[in-house]
Amino acid sequence: MKTIDELLADGVAGKRVFVRADLNVPLKEGVITDDGRIRAVQPTIAKLAEAGARVVVASHLGRPKGTGTEPDFSLAPAAKRLGELLGTEVAFATDTVGSSAKETVAALADGRVAVIENLRFNAGETSKDEAERVAFARELAELADLYVGDGFGAVHRKHASVFDLPKLLPHAAGYLIATEVGVLKKLTAEVKRPYVVVLGGAKVSDKLAVIDELLGKADRILIGGGMAYTFLKAKGYEVGISLLQQDQIPTVTEYMERAEKNGVELVLPVDILASADFPDIKGGTPAVFETVDADKIPADKEGLDIGPKTRELYASKIADAETVFWNGPVGVFEHPDYANGTRAIAQALVDSEAFTVVGGGDSAAAVRILGFDENAFGHISTGGGASLEYLEGKTLPGLAALEG
Repeated sequence: MKTIDELLADGVAGKRVFVRADLNVPLKEGVITDDGRIRAVQPTIAKLAEAGARVVVASHLGRPKGTGTEPDFSLAPAAKRLGELLGTEVAFATDTVGSSAKETVAALADGRVAVIENLRFNAGETSKDEAERVAFARELAELADLYVGDGFGAVHRKHASVFDLPKLLPHAAGYLIATEVGVLKKLTAEVKRPYVVVLGGAKVSDKLAVIDELLGKADRILIGGGMAYTFLKAKGYEVGISLLQQDQIPTVTEYMERAEKNGVELVLPVDILASADFPDIKGGTPAVFETVDADKIPADKEGLDIGPKTRELYASKIADAETVFWNGPVGVFEHPDYANGTRAIAQALVDSEAFTVVGGGDSAAAVRILGFDENAFGHISTGGGASLEYLEGKTLPGLAALEG
């Protein structure tokens, strides 16, 4: 991939540079609750502006229908926050390729920045019809002279602004993508051992492909979150009303057998916080739960976090690692009574001398919400799905386009 530094060396002053960022930040009643993804792309945008480029920033946010503007998915709050981080006014276009976008970009002076509205307001962005997608990409190309890909969280998508647009303009990878790819190489081609992987999250089906790949690469895989109950059920344990994917039990059983055959330590929870009720996350009402052994979950209760014995066990499995990759919370961390498992994993990474990578939006949000210093981790990835697909060995369309 051509790097942004090579682009800068060629000169960008006065040129319109389209930056495909990932400003897909969580919003609560119009307020950004985690600006990590905006801060991650800020260095690329700032460097281009300093070099005199006219920077046109584009992104998606959420999953709008693609039939026009939907206020709940507007990038306006993200544009405002970007301006605050850059310390300068950022212009905002209220459409993607319409009159507002064209006028806003035309009015940009050298060294100034504009954000155009949510790309997914246009159906062409995510269309599976190549012609429709390319047509939208051509409209976007009219707004720019150069393209910089820096939205790592979207590079696993074959979308117009990610896959088709780079083919229409001279292109390069931004600082964030270069960093993310460098980190992922340390998790695949240049691994220091012991290599420990911690996988959480709700559905085991979301992680099957990466587990399949890691069974030949990791030394230990620690399982938590809702996905753990399918593994526990596969061992013949009662899991009560816990989250369970019954149809995945045969696959999970085969993975446990293969892990043993390959000498990979697959570690499951030994105790669980179980409750008859899902917690009141919004109100924060204290939860009623009991701590039970993982093979003794009551039939009328569900597991909502790993227990204290499991926290200690997992911390001990991380302690001697040289490389740790963590994707997915191991409990309902949004409620304080079920946050201790996820907190324990984060603390174990902080205490470790390993190269530690936190991957996935929920995991990244958790470490911030729970008050951890981001600099205490080796790297916090901006793209959970993209990271997992890279680790699965898949070709990521957005990276392939930048390499072309």
